[in-house]
Amino acid sequence: MGTGGFREAALPLVADIPAGTYHVECDAIIITSVDTTFDLIWRRGATDTTLATWSKHWEPLPGGVYDAQAYELDLDVTTRIDFREGDEFVFRYTGENADRSMAFIPNGDGARAHGRIPNITFPKSK
Repeated sequence: MGTGGFREAALPLVADIPAGTYHVECDAIIITSVDTTFDLIWRRGATDTTLATWSKHWEPLPGGVYDAQAYELDLDVTTRIDFREGDEFVFRYTGENADRSMAFIPNGDGARAHGRIPNITFPKSK
């Protein structure tokens, strides 16, 4: 995703999610320099609750290599999701300050692009 646009993946929730540490892996292919903002969102109907937001600056690999760049982090989320039928978990990413519309591409090719498929591990109930 490049300047001024965002993409999101919304997935139906099936259970409560406790507050705690979310582990995010989001290897990506970077076409041109881009600043990316990420959001984890709990969506209930028309109401979005932002669980976490963070940003990262990316540079493409030298030599025009079309390989994924590894990226993972742990986020402490203080909001507990009290599940109701129809709730969704949303992963959103927004690109800024890029000269191409597809500057940031989540690695959907996994190992073929020398990376991992993006995924999020939720905290476990105690």
